[in-house]
Amino acid sequence: MSRPGNVLTATFTTLTLLLCLCSVRGDYCEVNVCHNGGTCVTGIGEDPFICICTDGFGGDTCNLTEIGPCSPNPCKNDGSCEVITPTRRGDVFNEYVCKCRPGFEGVHCQINVNDCANQTCKNGGVCRDLEGDYTCQCPSPYVGKQCQLSCVSLLGMEGGSIVESQISASSLHHGILGLQRWGPELARLNNQGIVNAWTSSAHDRNPWIEINMQKKMRLTGIITQGASRMGTSEYVKVFKVASSFDGNAYTTYRVDGQRRDKVFIGNTDNDSTKTNLFDPPIVGQYVRIIPVVCRRACTLRMELVGCELNVYSNAAGCSEPLGMKSRLVSDGQLSASSSFRTWGIDTFTWHPQFARLDKQGKTNAWSPAHNNRSEWIQVDLEKTKRLTGIITQGAKDFGVLQFVTLFKVAYSIDGESWSLVKQENTGNDKLFQGNIDNNAHKKNLFEPPFYARYVRVVPWEWHERITLRMELLGCDD
Repeated sequence: MSRPGNVLTATFTTLTLLLCLCSVRGDYCEVNVCHNGGTCVTGIGEDPFICICTDGFGGDTCNLTEIGPCSPNPCKNDGSCEVITPTRRGDVFNEYVCKCRPGFEGVHCQINVNDCANQTCKNGGVCRDLEGDYTCQCPSPYVGKQCQLSCVSLLGMEGGSIVESQISASSLHHGILGLQRWGPELARLNNQGIVNAWTSSAHDRNPWIEINMQKKMRLTGIITQGASRMGTSEYVKVFKVASSFDGNAYTTYRVDGQRRDKVFIGNTDNDSTKTNLFDPPIVGQYVRIIPVVCRRACTLRMELVGCELNVYSNAAGCSEPLGMKSRLVSDGQLSASSSFRTWGIDTFTWHPQFARLDKQGKTNAWSPAHNNRSEWIQVDLEKTKRLTGIITQGAKDFGVLQFVTLFKVAYSIDGESWSLVKQENTGNDKLFQGNIDNNAHKKNLFEPPFYARYVRVVPWEWHERITLRMELLGCDD
């Protein structure tokens, strides 16, 4: 058995050796004196070193278990832990209770409630359970939270509500010594007469016909028809569809997950109609039909099918959380200009995937490597959506309150061409009011809403350090 004197001598010798080593090398962390996985850091304040402790440990050298039933937080899935008055009753001893976010249950909020069990998607919609929520993937032409609404209105080519000035084409054919004009304004379903359709010029190698809907619409299908010219059937056999929000940048329609443009099968004669559905639907203002294979000549009559966005997606009805908190937006959809590391430690990196509203933990938000106005965080929504608002929140870094007080918002359809949200009255870049503390939510509405696949938040002013948690609001329309 060792004597107490021997133990004291050994301890004194170890401390002396450590101090000598530190004084020679000038680095108190050359020998890590932090216990239980703690990280030793020097050059912080007046202390020769400090220990950054892992969850559940404290003390100068992380040698102590954190005191209290809520330290560390025993509640899962961002549940909040509340200390209650200790009560003893037989073998029962309660010191805390976990208050769970909606969609979770259990003593420690460890059970994710299957929201799809009680929420049936209609019309063939497929339910996907989220963290505390659900979403219905609706087949075209259905829309709504539960796919309960149908978007199948005829948009006005046949009826005439789409006027001539809204229809244009790459070229047109002049027949019988130029006396017949087969212009784009004639491309109306079931149009009658000797000259009753659009026909492109025989010299046009890349023909197209375009309709300007004059506002952003949801398009769920197209009905096509050929025509007869000089007793001969002419029609479009195969075509593609492109769309645009501004009439400058166009996106050719593709099915989700496919790299090739979608090729639609058209007509087989001059008079019968052929219906093609867009699944997923197209959201845009300009719709361009691009013939690929034609019979004798590219001749077309047509009708568009869909609905106005504001029928099902007004400001009140289009303010659903788009998935930052529920994780419908996955980690891979989040990126940033840079990420900050507390004390330069990888374990305490403030990644963009942490920028989820109400996220908990020691590193529970996004923070960039530098505090300047060139930093940004980006969300890829994977398809174009209608954005109506944003909720922001700050965070704490080892007791220091940090948050963004002013920010700008940029958006893009393709991830390359970007626009900043503007003030309606002045046309200047809009500065949104951010947070005033680390935890309260701040909601800003986009008035008017905008359409985008990519959204960037650009911090403009901040308290202590740029630090952000967030949620985007909008809908699929």
